[in-house]
Amino acid sequence: MNQNELKARTKQFAIRIINFCDSLPHNRKGWTIGDQLTRCGTSVGANYRAACRAKTSPEFLHKIGVVEEEADESVFFLEMCEECDFGESTERKFLLKEANELTAIFTATSKSLENKKYSNA
Repeated sequence: MNQNELKARTKQFAIRIINFCDSLPHNRKGWTIGDQLTRCGTSVGANYRAACRAKTSPEFLHKIGVVEEEADESVFFLEMCEECDFGESTERKFLLKEANELTAIFTATSKSLENKKYSNA
């Protein structure tokens, strides 16, 4: 997957997260989880775009770490939705799978860059 494809994928993830969060219960529990999920779910794509504009390898590595954290936080809040039975089941399961895949992609990217950094030292 190239940079542009990953930008598009993370943007699509953000859009689906926003729409999913609109379907959460309109009460304190739904608003609390929805607010957190909206923030981290949209942050994945925004921070990935920022990482792509990094001027140095250390800056890129740092920003990819932020992307990884936001993707993993999305997993957490989607798991909360799963356990609370919030949102439409099929979309929730898709988003949870996607969040796990994105976390894995950015974790692998981060580890690969770390290994390269230390192998060149």
